[in-house]
Amino acid sequence: MIIDYFWPKLEYMDLDSMWFQQDGTTNHTAHVTIDLLRNKFDERLSRNGTVDWPPRSCYLTPLDFYLWGYVKSLVYANKPTTLEELKANIEREIAAVLAEICGRVMENWV
Repeated sequence: MIIDYFWPKLEYMDLDSMWFQQDGTTNHTAHVTIDLLRNKFDERLSRNGTVDWPPRSCYLTPLDFYLWGYVKSLVYANKPTTLEELKANIEREIAAVLAEICGRVMENWV
């Protein structure tokens, strides 16, 4: 996932001023995952980095305190009954999230 989907999105970003924040689930803290992330973010990791951030706080990121709940409410609005319907809803709603919404969330979070 990191190599195939995340790295290409970072190609045109200034990583020197960016931190990577993640939770403490096992697959996120595995040595292979941390090594991959450290190659891009050096010590700017929320886990195993120079700053010891709380592992599970729902108030640390705008994604946690707003966006996932917002998207979830839209994904389940039509009560999908099959896995295919659920996947289609998730893809549709994530694609429909406007940059303007993300910007407003960030402004309110700060």
